[in-house]
Amino acid sequence: MSNFPVHTLNSAPDASKPALEGLQSAFGFIPNIAGAMSTSSVLINSLVALFHQVHGDGKGFSEPQIETVLLTDAVTNGCTWAVAFHTFLALKKGVALSEVQAIRDGDLPQDAKLQALSRVAKTLIEKRGRLSAHDKDVFLQAGFGPNQLLEVVAIVAASTITNYTGSVTQPPLEPDFQAHAWTAY
Repeated sequence: MSNFPVHTLNSAPDASKPALEGLQSAFGFIPNIAGAMSTSSVLINSLVALFHQVHGDGKGFSEPQIETVLLTDAVTNGCTWAVAFHTFLALKKGVALSEVQAIRDGDLPQDAKLQALSRVAKTLIEKRGRLSAHDKDVFLQAGFGPNQLLEVVAIVAASTITNYTGSVTQPPLEPDFQAHAWTAY
């Protein structure tokens, strides 16, 4: 059981409210994890700034590719809330159910680009950022550039904030995501 409140715009600390308003604008609601995270304005403001960079200009990755990394990170970090949330979003953004299920099962997607993204994200987490030359080459040979490898680091950083917060605060899963509930393997 969590000892952390899930704040709303009314109950959140004043310094957290602009970040929550931004997330409400982006998603149409405030995710429970953001409500819990907003107990710390430093944490929620850091996440939202990084969120806008990751999802911002459309120059790096497509939304299905970003969701592939975020779902892989959630599974690798064992964050049940984030796995359900990113399963919902990945499917909504057009990632095939078979690819989503592979990631949820701890496997790699079949699509070559999604596979490269999932592999490098999982490897970054498991090796604590210490990619080998081979790890980098496999990613680059899939058709991505060095700038995109560094962008994966930013996506992993954003998801680490969310995944660790989910593990610490254990927010309740929203009804819309309950169909995608997941238990760590």
